[in-house]
Amino acid sequence: MRLVILEDYDQASEWAAKYICNRIIQFKPTQGRYFTLGLPTGSTPLGCYKKLIEYHKNGDLSFKYVKTFNMDEYVGLPRNHPESYHSYMWNNFFKHIDIDPNNAHILDGNAPDLQVECDAFEKKIEEAGGIDLFVGGIGPDGHIAFNEPGSSLSSRTRLKTLAMDTILANAKYFDGDLSKVPTMALTVGVGTVMDAREVMILITGAHKAFALYKAIEEGVNHMWTVSAFQQHPRTIFVCDEDATLELRVKTVKYFKDGEISISKTWDYF
Repeated sequence: MRLVILEDYDQASEWAAKYICNRIIQFKPTQGRYFTLGLPTGSTPLGCYKKLIEYHKNGDLSFKYVKTFNMDEYVGLPRNHPESYHSYMWNNFFKHIDIDPNNAHILDGNAPDLQVECDAFEKKIEEAGGIDLFVGGIGPDGHIAFNEPGSSLSSRTRLKTLAMDTILANAKYFDGDLSKVPTMALTVGVGTVMDAREVMILITGAHKAFALYKAIEEGVNHMWTVSAFQQHPRTIFVCDEDATLELRVKTVKYFKDGEISISKTWDYF
């Protein structure tokens, strides 16, 4: 496990974007060998997406031979609704890069049979050869994607009822009106993300500090689903200083010292 601590949100976003960029470039994707990327939504990855768009527009990065799989989508929200994750991804990322729309996979929360949709999503990931790098964010309660507290750590893509804490947190995107916030979503499972060859979790802000503490300083616990990634062989937690406020001083020092010593290698796991 690797913990990368940056000074603030902007630096954390840029570090994450550079890491993704380098991974794609080093992979040397072609028409017969796509790089497969798992992607999150929410406020945390926006800075990372902006930097990736910048790298693309500067001619440093292409997504022509990249396939993406998003973590989740609301159930019952029209695809063209401004707060759907389809709209989020196209407005904040996909329409600004050269990805083939057929290679950008997002769950359909309005599918006639939601279980069939979830099973098909897992099949598409398998047919793509699995996920090379899954990028995720977390909620203040430590959930990743919509794997709410109490979710199975071996779960697969499925329909999930949202916790009240999640509904309250998302109300800001729906004019503060709880009645407008979807109460169910389709989400990849913890096991789905764990199957990725590499996982990078973005955690920023003091309101995520306790979740980061639970993620790396305490044991694996299905009530804090992000903690499962302690057991992944290649996990990187990328955070800002505010997110470390609940960590022990010696924990922060250990990981900061480790970053200095391996700043140009990829072997710190």
